[in-house]
Amino acid sequence: MIRYNNPPCSQWDAPLARPKVKQHEDVRDRVASIIDRVRSDGDKALVELTRDIDRVELAAFRVTPGEISAADSLVPQELREAISRAYHNIYNFHNAQKQTPITIEIQPGVECSQRTVPITSVGLYIPGGTAPLFSTVLMLAVPAKIAGCSRVALCSPPRKDGTIAPEILWSAKLCGITEIYKIGGAQAIAAMAIGTESICKVSKIFGPGNSYVTAAKQMLSVSDVAIDMPAGPSEVMVMADETGRADFIAADMLSQAEHGTDSQAILVTNSPELALRVEQEVAKQLGELEREKMAQASLDHSRIVVLEDQKDMIDFANSYGAEHLIIAMKDADFIAGKIVNGASIFLGNYTPESAGDYASGTNHTLPTGGWAKSFSGVNLDSFVRKITYQKITREGLEALASTLEIMASAEGLTAHRNAVSIRLKKEE
Repeated sequence: MIRYNNPPCSQWDAPLARPKVKQHEDVRDRVASIIDRVRSDGDKALVELTRDIDRVELAAFRVTPGEISAADSLVPQELREAISRAYHNIYNFHNAQKQTPITIEIQPGVECSQRTVPITSVGLYIPGGTAPLFSTVLMLAVPAKIAGCSRVALCSPPRKDGTIAPEILWSAKLCGITEIYKIGGAQAIAAMAIGTESICKVSKIFGPGNSYVTAAKQMLSVSDVAIDMPAGPSEVMVMADETGRADFIAADMLSQAEHGTDSQAILVTNSPELALRVEQEVAKQLGELEREKMAQASLDHSRIVVLEDQKDMIDFANSYGAEHLIIAMKDADFIAGKIVNGASIFLGNYTPESAGDYASGTNHTLPTGGWAKSFSGVNLDSFVRKITYQKITREGLEALASTLEIMASAEGLTAHRNAVSIRLKKEE
């Protein structure tokens, strides 16, 4: 890890820099080709792409009810119980986010209201491979069902034997999701965004993925479908003072580092002694990881920043806008109140980022790469729309008319003005 000792704010560009994500031109070209094939050939393209990319020959994409039921016996009881506990925590937190309709009389005769309605059709993408992200099923399917989305389609890449990981199927069944397809990568995103003979088009797509999935979401969001948020490599920032535990902090940093070679972990502290202990703990714990090589590559562009002043620490955190921000400081609640740029914040020494990843109740689908400065993480609002209404009586329009007519005239929009004045003419 790179270490910075008390850099002035004028020299923060380097410690704030994120790893450069190389989205090579050939990735975008390849994704554009996949999208074109799915758009023109539908299911035929999906069969061919699954065979060529995943090396799996599929007769049908849709997971059968029998395959879903079979997952019961393939997922260990201990894991099923853990997933169920996580489900209930996630459900309770997201269910509490429901909003009641509002109605207000703005002025006599002018009534405005707002109602929340679900997005009718949504698509969830769940990465598979060596680490099937069944936890992401919970994070996306639970709020989708609470919101009342009438159709929830789930795509996940097939394994070499043509099946989907039973943990994903069992989690989907727990959430009430039965429309599941054995399709992965950019072709899955294209299928949900465009629609094929077997997979109907959705209105919004959620979920993480590799560079091909990310590129497909970005490209298709221009004209075909809405997406959850901009996404990139995972990241964590830890703010700590002398009360922070070096072993805890090292574990938190490594938990991000093992996500991928382009993930990033940053420690910001006002304690040089803690910085040294964390460096030592990271080196010690690194050798115990199954993904040691991947974590080591991530640590090459991770860093420790020592800043003496607490205000500078806060300013640095707000300048970065972390996906995950852990505050291991004696006045953690006060510090958190000063943070305005951060997707999900973890307070105190006993709140690991892993809790948010799995089962504390908050959502782990979060904006990265600084997008936390302008985007929220996935929540109940991600799956709904707000419709506004207005109802005006003749008397209300009479009272509002001069304001409307003056403003319409000032903008040179004569028809807008006439739409008001024609309603107020005396009947013949």
